[in-house]
Amino acid sequence: GLAALRARREELSGRIREEEAERGRLRGRLWALTQRLARTSESLARNLAARGELDRTIAETEAAYGKILESSQTLLDVLKGEIGNAGKASEPQSTSEEKEKQARGEKHS
Repeated sequence: GLAALRARREELSGRIREEEAERGRLRGRLWALTQRLARTSESLARNLAARGELDRTIAETEAAYGKILESSQTLLDVLKGEIGNAGKASEPQSTSEEKEKQARGEKHS
């Protein structure tokens, strides 16, 4: 009867204390994990922003490098042309009369 009910009540009280203790431990872990999640999320946001900035810097640097290469090639082409023209300028120039004679197959006088 009554003694059995009291024993049952004590047993339930023990279980309740255990479950309340477990709930407290779980709440503590949940709080710690929530804090850790917040810190990780903040760090992730900072790292993503930093990577985005690096991506922009890399793209700008690559574009500038491409322009430098293009300008260098243009300058090289201009210099080659100037060197070629300088070589032609140092050769004796034929007069238009001499060119006409050469075209007709006549010799220089």
